[in-house]
Amino acid sequence: MEAIFKKLSALSATTILLILSAIFVVLFIYAKPAVSKYGIHFLVDPRWDVTVALNQNNTANNASNTKATDENVANNQDTVDNDNGINSDDSINTDDDMANSDDDAINSGPIGGDDSDVLAALGDNTQSKNTETIYGGLVPIVGTVLSTILAMFFAVPIAMGISIFLAEIAGPKLSKPVGMAIELLAAIPSIIYGMWGLFYFGPFISRIFGGSSVSLLVAGLVLGVMIIPFMSSLTRDSMNTTPDVLKESAYAMGATKFEVIKDVIFPYAKQGIIGSMILALGRALGETMAVAFVIGGVFTFPKTITDPTVSIPVVLANNFAESSGMSLSALFYLALVLFVLSFIVISFAKFYFLRDKK
Repeated sequence: MEAIFKKLSALSATTILLILSAIFVVLFIYAKPAVSKYGIHFLVDPRWDVTVALNQNNTANNASNTKATDENVANNQDTVDNDNGINSDDSINTDDDMANSDDDAINSGPIGGDDSDVLAALGDNTQSKNTETIYGGLVPIVGTVLSTILAMFFAVPIAMGISIFLAEIAGPKLSKPVGMAIELLAAIPSIIYGMWGLFYFGPFISRIFGGSSVSLLVAGLVLGVMIIPFMSSLTRDSMNTTPDVLKESAYAMGATKFEVIKDVIFPYAKQGIIGSMILALGRALGETMAVAFVIGGVFTFPKTITDPTVSIPVVLANNFAESSGMSLSALFYLALVLFVLSFIVISFAKFYFLRDKK
C-alpha cells in the first residue's frame, strides 16, 4: 500500500509537468510561423495588423529593367522590318486595322463595359503582391504589465489591512462573517466584475480622474478589486498559524499590537503572505473578461493612465475567432509570450522571496 501511494503521488506530480510541457509545445508549434517571420523583433514592434508596402526600390528597378527590355525589343523589331523591306505606311495601316478589330471584339464580347472591374481586380492583385501585413506584440505586452502593476499597487495594502483586521483586531463575532464575505467575493465570475466596471466603476473613476471610462486605470483598479479576496484570505490564514505563545511572550515583554504584528506575526507568516501575492499576481496577469470590458481594446500606448490600451488576454479573446494564417500564428505567439512571461515572473518571485525558509 505504501508503494502504491508513493507511485500515485509521483504520477500526479509527473502529470502536472507533462501538462505544462504539452501547453508550451502546442503554443510553440502554432506560433512557429510568426516566430520564424518576425523573430525577437515581434516583442518590440508596436504595429499590429498594419499593412505596409514592400521594398519600393526593388519594384522601381524591376519596372525600369522591364521598360528597357521593351525598348530593346522594339528597336530590334524595327531593324528586322527595315531589313525585310516592309513599308512603314503599310505597317501603320495594318496596325490600325488590327486596333479597330480589337475594339470591335471588346465591344461585342461578353465583357462589354464591365472590363474596368476586371482591370480593377487585376490591380488589387498586383497591389496585394506588393504589400504585407505586420504583427507586433509590444503594445499588448506593455498593457499587460502596466495593468498588473497597477492592480498589485492598489490591492496589496488593502488586502494586508483586511487580513490584519480579521486576524488580530476584530472579534470572533465580526471576523467570521466578514471573512466569509471576503471568500464569497473570490467566487464572483470575472465577467460580473467587468460589467460592474464598465457601467458603474469606470464612469465613477473618469469623473474623479478625468479621461475615458474605459482606460488603463480602470482596468488596473478592477483587477485589484478582483485579486483582493484571494490575497486577503490566504494572508489571514497564514497569520492565524502564528503560535499564541509567541504573541503572548511579546505582549508580556511590553510590545504593542503594532509591534507584535510587525515583529512576530509578519516574520512567522512571511511565506504564506508572499505566496498569496504570487497567486494574486498570476491571476492578474492572465485575467481576460473583466479587463476586456474596461481597458478599451485600442492598440496604442497610453500616454497617461487614464488612456485606453490593450492587453495580451484581451487581444486573444477579441481576435481569435476571426483569425487565420499568419494572424492566427501571431496570436499564438502572443499566447506563448504570456505563458513565458507568467512563468518567469512567478518563478522569480518564488525562488527569490521564498528561497530561505526561516
